[in-house]
Amino acid sequence: MQSSSERIARIASHLHPPSSQMEETSLLGRSGCRAKGGTPGFKVAILGAAGGIGQPLAMLMKMNPLVSVLHLYDVVNTPGVTADLSHMNTGAVVRGFLGQAQLDNALTGMDLVIIPAGVPRKPGMTRDDLFNINAGIVRTLCEGVTRCCPNAIVNLISNPVNSTVPIAAEVFKKAGTYNPRRLLGVTTLDVARANTFVAEVLGLDPRNVNIPVVGGHAGVTILPLLSQATPPSSFTPEEVAYLTERIQNGGTEVVEAKAGTGSATLSMAYAAAQFADACLRGLRGDVGIVECSYVASQVTELPFFASRVRLGRGGVEELLPLGPLNEFERAGLEKAKKELTESIHKGVSFIKS
Repeated sequence: MQSSSERIARIASHLHPPSSQMEETSLLGRSGCRAKGGTPGFKVAILGAAGGIGQPLAMLMKMNPLVSVLHLYDVVNTPGVTADLSHMNTGAVVRGFLGQAQLDNALTGMDLVIIPAGVPRKPGMTRDDLFNINAGIVRTLCEGVTRCCPNAIVNLISNPVNSTVPIAAEVFKKAGTYNPRRLLGVTTLDVARANTFVAEVLGLDPRNVNIPVVGGHAGVTILPLLSQATPPSSFTPEEVAYLTERIQNGGTEVVEAKAGTGSATLSMAYAAAQFADACLRGLRGDVGIVECSYVASQVTELPFFASRVRLGRGGVEELLPLGPLNEFERAGLEKAKKELTESIHKGVSFIKS
């Protein structure tokens, strides 16, 4: 039988993963380090887990029954976040990783990597203003993915998504690990906002509303297809203009309401957790899972585009067509494509230059 000290060491080992130098002499190696009560499921890493999005997202993923191991990585504050979440009596085992020296340990063996890392938007700041800082962060983290879990599905949240997804693709191409089906930009918050705002106008429960949102994840690149609303609904031209503008500017609405104290973190974490759950259900083999996501695409002439995709064991199993667009949506699509072209080029050039 194990001694009490050995049992305590086993239970505590997930809170304080040993360094690579100590791995061989630890009571449990990293691959076998599991607290009692761990459940079968998938291994998920959150990169940027101590941030405004990362913390609530980590809590929601700790609550997901499909997650067996949850790795939390950041450059600050992960020990505290890890200790806090580890007290939740759910099945997922939580381990924390602090600083770039522990990035590879955080990523080894992961099935799903969620990346909300980066600086948030501030009043007056566009997503492109974030580019230089967040582009470098995304590059470093994706280089870690290529080394440690090249077959993982990657959910990319770091803004500007219209540029960071192409950046990640170029990093993976350089490493020879690129699989376009496994790199997904998270645009679920645009859908959540569309469903909520439309439900307000129609007087419905937003959980019973579904609006496809295509294009990208910034300003005019966000194109809600109100003509394809579920349930089928008709809108006046004034309602279409109001809803489209509010959905496109939802992020700015929150930034201004928080008056310099932050951006959309709670709703983004909620949406990211929804999308991650869809990806995990796809990995499990569930069928009929359709979400909107910004991915490598042939739906338009652009190399990346957000549209409805069917998820499965391989990530993106199918790109669904846009469907019929009305005149307002066709005009919006052309505006979106013009801005997307520039954002994609900016991301690709960041790696190739």
